[in-house]
Amino acid sequence: MPVSLGIAGETMERLIQAAREFHAKEDVVFPDTGAEGSDDDWALQVLADHASDLTLQEIECTLRDLGPEQQAELQALSGVGRGDYAVTDWDAALQEARDDWSADTVHWLLTNPQIADEWAAGLEQIERES
Repeated sequence: MPVSLGIAGETMERLIQAAREFHAKEDVVFPDTGAEGSDDDWALQVLADHASDLTLQEIECTLRDLGPEQQAELQALSGVGRGDYAVTDWDAALQEARDDWSADTVHWLLTNPQIADEWAAGLEQIERES
């Protein structure tokens, strides 16, 4: 069964571009995982440090406007793009993303420095399978 995202292609393109622009900025530094403190602590600090960044504001606004189901789709798409799931396992990836969804999902998506590449790779895999 082909995968169909509930997110418009134009919105996906805009999210990927904005995420690339935000994460390409020299002053956006992400600590190594394993540092003291939780991932949530540094993620929130990164977002707080860049709260006035217009690109970050655009991404965050777009993600929040999408709502939980579409945010879960983005998280599942990221999993496909990373290689955690094959396109044929989309239903499982989406169910796990739904189960993991929380109000912090937007923060997780925003602070993942590889998110744009993961979304693009996931889309490419979905297109190949269609």
